[in-house]
Amino acid sequence: MQRVRLCELDRGTTLSCIARLLCVQKRNLFVTIHQHQSVYREQLLEHLLIGQLLRHAWLHDDAALEVAKPEIDRAGYDIVLEAHGIVRHVQLKTSSLQARTARQNIHLDLATKPGGCIIWSRFDEKTLDLGPFLFFGGSPGSPLPSLEQFGIARHTRGNATGYKAERVNIRVVPKGQFRQLDSIDVLYRELFGE
Repeated sequence: MQRVRLCELDRGTTLSCIARLLCVQKRNLFVTIHQHQSVYREQLLEHLLIGQLLRHAWLHDDAALEVAKPEIDRAGYDIVLEAHGIVRHVQLKTSSLQARTARQNIHLDLATKPGGCIIWSRFDEKTLDLGPFLFFGGSPGSPLPSLEQFGIARHTRGNATGYKAERVNIRVVPKGQFRQLDSIDVLYRELFGE
């Protein structure tokens, strides 16, 4: 943007420039806490989900649930859950109830992990209440269903020419492939059985 001293502009041009600047600033003021603090929200929702699963285990499963978290994120999972010898490597996804998210990107390496699955938590933006949950995975003790039939994801940003390269290790799984589970109790049973 070329810098021009205000005294070199006529009054009408100056007012229109100021109006444009104020319009841009006004739009930036409407960035919600959900956008501005998205990492905070992601961690909060993860802790809320883990807390609800642990509470369910405490009340209904003799506190049998163990939770582990990897130090690095390279194999497509965010947490490891284990109960009664059943291990689940879980990739966590979230979206608000108002979001129109129609698919999720899933790393192929998740299929190589025991009990790989995806928990997609829907949540209320005002209260942060979780549910319903969307689940993609096999039955307890079974591997993740094959991801090979799904489309290959692309990078969100293009290179210098605008080309968006393929992400060969990531598959795009449509929302319709996920099963809706309406409560944490049903999700727990889906993960570990009766």
